[in-house]
Amino acid sequence: MPATGSRPTPHYIGRFAPSPSGPLHLGSLLAALASYLDAAAHQGTWLLRIEDIDPPREIAGASQAIIQSLQQHGLHWQGDIIWQSKHSENFDQALNQLRLQGDLFECSCSRRQLAPFHGIHQLSCIAPPQPGNAALRLKVADRHIQFVDRLQGSQSENLRQVGGDPILRRRDGLYAYHLAAVVDDMHSGITDIVRGIDLLDATPTQLYLQERLGAPAPRYLHIPVLAGQVGEKLSKQRGAPAIDDTQPSDNLRRCLAYLGQTPPPAELQQPTDILNWAAQRWQPDAIPHQKEILVP
Repeated sequence: MPATGSRPTPHYIGRFAPSPSGPLHLGSLLAALASYLDAAAHQGTWLLRIEDIDPPREIAGASQAIIQSLQQHGLHWQGDIIWQSKHSENFDQALNQLRLQGDLFECSCSRRQLAPFHGIHQLSCIAPPQPGNAALRLKVADRHIQFVDRLQGSQSENLRQVGGDPILRRRDGLYAYHLAAVVDDMHSGITDIVRGIDLLDATPTQLYLQERLGAPAPRYLHIPVLAGQVGEKLSKQRGAPAIDDTQPSDNLRRCLAYLGQTPPPAELQQPTDILNWAAQRWQPDAIPHQKEILVP
């Protein structure tokens, strides 16, 4: 992390957590850059976590491609890369804790069965649990979860009404995103999460899960996502093209513009110089207050 003129925040620990379902695209770079600069501006620690817990969605070689792209853009993390697939023991311990607390239940309801309820599972199962073919769901409370996002402001959501009881371990035995993200954040001591606004709706569920596990709640900053001209979010699932690693400085300048930051001087050509300059002038309040930014 470069030194900056901002006041140090000794306990700041941030992270970038891509899934290896494709190479890094411009939207992913935007999130990585915002997360990196926020950590650097606080003289904090920035971690890289590869969320490789869903083998059916993984693309061969994607992890290494993501790592290479980050390095080519000067986005160097601190410490060893965290591989989520190695943390099964931590996930099982969290599930055991929740089970002992009475927060878990087995569920064999299918998506088709839940479709009339907009996919939301609440209170009682439709299908009787089938031994060996059941997901583990978290019982959510019938109350509002409130938090203040650093960019999006005050948020409030009733979990039972909006999302229902989330799955923490799937019927195929794989750990679900909410569980893995919260447990890994807890074990890494993450204090600040900077990510796309498409995950804003996931935050109340994760805050509730943190509460049930006795984990401290990080601060959140959700930034706009990049979208194509017809409004579709750039994503790996939609086949967004990989960023051109031979043009790292141009890519960084483009993302800084999307984030509303002051353009770096033209004489800065190296990614590291651009990042150091931008970190010293990082202004989260300048990020556009909108859900999507259209890209050509």
